[in-house]
Amino acid sequence: MSSSMDCVSSKDKQETASPAKSPWWTSETVAVVTGANRGIGHALAARLAEQGLTVVLTARDEARGEAAAAVLRARGLRGSVRFRRLDVTDPASVAAFASWVRDDLGGLDILVNNAAVSFNEIDTNSVEHAETVLRTNFYGAKMLTEALLPLFRRSAGTSRILNMSSLLGLLNKLRDPALRRMLLDESSLTERDIEAMVSRFLAEVADGTWQGHGWPAVWTDYAVSKLALNAYSRLLASRFAGQGVAVNCFCPGFTRTDMTRGWGKRTAEEAGRVAAGLALMPPGDLPTGKFFKWSTPQLYSKL
Repeated sequence: MSSSMDCVSSKDKQETASPAKSPWWTSETVAVVTGANRGIGHALAARLAEQGLTVVLTARDEARGEAAAAVLRARGLRGSVRFRRLDVTDPASVAAFASWVRDDLGGLDILVNNAAVSFNEIDTNSVEHAETVLRTNFYGAKMLTEALLPLFRRSAGTSRILNMSSLLGLLNKLRDPALRRMLLDESSLTERDIEAMVSRFLAEVADGTWQGHGWPAVWTDYAVSKLALNAYSRLLASRFAGQGVAVNCFCPGFTRTDMTRGWGKRTAEEAGRVAAGLALMPPGDLPTGKFFKWSTPQLYSKL
């Protein structure tokens, strides 16, 4: 893997991920999609179920999650759709979910960490809810991933993790040279370093000094959460290189969802279709440690 997670085109890869020819999956292939009661997560879950996989749709709210799963079941999709309540910020909920995946499903093959929050309007940059944003978008995704890693089946390159991320979390948005150097130094970067960066940001939010320390300028708390998630994804990809689990990130771009208050250049269904293509990429084409940007036909930048 290069000195940072490469940002590459999803356009080229999604063609090879087309499920039309000799799919590698079966109805026994299990895909977990978090935060899937609406938006991109729901559209992605629908696309995976259309292709015949067993899809586990998760949400914090049980009633909304059950309703979202029922909508997909009513469509008569090829794959089965199951709902399981999951709050990625709650260790007990994560542990219970992992036990259910082990005992009821016998493991999983695909994890899409889609659950995320942001409390900003399009043109605002409040950090009032920074702790909740980081606890959900970074720590929650990390906690769930670590809980499920022992349950991946790891057969013939079919196990994969796709972390829904954002261009806002690319290194070129970080204006602190020391932090950039730390995140680029793969030989010494650790999870502790990443968590220390997050803790520093939250401390600066608490004492009101965050604006003068080079953090990303747009949706700062959300951007820091994705910066941390990208860095963690890179470490995880290195950790499991050659061990049967691929780890990649995907930025769906400016998509019309509740998070963007309905603003955006594309629909959740369009974003879900591209994300599904990446999640279902043939084992022989599946990379690891990559950052996919929507439909860019050339190398975009370094993470």
